[in-house]
Amino acid sequence: MTKSFLADTFPTILPLVSANESQQTTPGREFVKVVIYGSKTGVNNTILTLYKLGFAQVNEWSPLLPSPNPGEVMSILTRYILTT
Repeated sequence: MTKSFLADTFPTILPLVSANESQQTTPGREFVKVVIYGSKTGVNNTILTLYKLGFAQVNEWSPLLPSPNPGEVMSILTRYILTT
């Protein structure tokens, strides 16, 4: 992976609350979803790279799911962020 992918140039705007709570609406926070599309190898390698960068634990991602695009899979990460 190239250095341009590394996130040290992106500021952290809001702290994360939790990745394991229900998706119920709560004042002051909302959930966002991160989706990776690609080959099985590409998706798994990206998840591992994001883990090494401290972005998310591997087990926080969904199992590989079929993508709407033939020959691709996807994995989804749901995160909760503070909005206030």
